[in-house]
Amino acid sequence: MNDLWSELREKTRQLDMSTKMLRKSGDEYAEAERDYKILLRQEILKLRDAGTAVGLVQMIAYGIPEVARARFKRDVAENMYEANKEAINTLKLEIRILDAQIEREWRS
Repeated sequence: MNDLWSELREKTRQLDMSTKMLRKSGDEYAEAERDYKILLRQEILKLRDAGTAVGLVQMIAYGIPEVARARFKRDVAENMYEANKEAINTLKLEIRILDAQIEREWRS
């Protein structure tokens, strides 16, 4: 029974840490999204000012190296954020399972 309690405490500690990491990765994702959108807008405006056909502006803008790097950074940040959310969900499930095991042993 003590092993289950120790494991439950450890999972709870991990959940707390994961929640803090989610906040950090959420901030990083939001910043990367903001930076990408600003850069994309700037490049689109440059292309439009240069007389690039409206139908080609976005396609060309996506291929500009700085825009592509910003988009990649945004995508990586989004993936980290989603992975952190999944880790939290996994820890919650593990905690519920441990709690049920403790409850069963307590009743025995």
